[in-house]
Amino acid sequence: MGEDMPNIPNKRTGSVCIGSKIAPIFFNTMEDSGALPIEMDVTNMAMGDVVEVYPYQGVAKRHGSSDILCTFALKTAVLLDEVQAGGRINLIIGRGLTSRARESLGLPQSTVFRLPVNPPGGAKGFTLAQKMVGRACGVDGGILPGTYCEPKMTTVGSQVTPPKP
Repeated sequence: MGEDMPNIPNKRTGSVCIGSKIAPIFFNTMEDSGALPIEMDVTNMAMGDVVEVYPYQGVAKRHGSSDILCTFALKTAVLLDEVQAGGRINLIIGRGLTSRARESLGLPQSTVFRLPVNPPGGAKGFTLAQKMVGRACGVDGGILPGTYCEPKMTTVGSQVTPPKP
């Protein structure tokens, strides 16, 4: 589905995938390629139906009518930025370059990109790991499972085990 990505074998971009449940590995691959994966109730749809999808409103309608087939919510609002950037990697690189450029120019953080938001119904407290990831992502408190964030990398650790004599 979609169009071939130039100079990247076996990758396509510019498509939409709709399903009641999309396997995480396929969901992530579609995010990387700039596709728009949407999980929604598809029981009111049949093979050959033409469907109009409105991702900002969270509505799918039968083509040419106001008949609402289902309502849905995107897994994360960052999906829209990923599609616009042509993929998750492009977004991460672009957001990082923009952030560093604005920081060096003394400008405030950009409001063009969607920021990570914890899912509703937050935890009573955060684990140490959630607090550490939250701090690395610039989020107050911690990060809950299901939250999109990009930690700022400041250190790389490595372990080299010498060969046995």
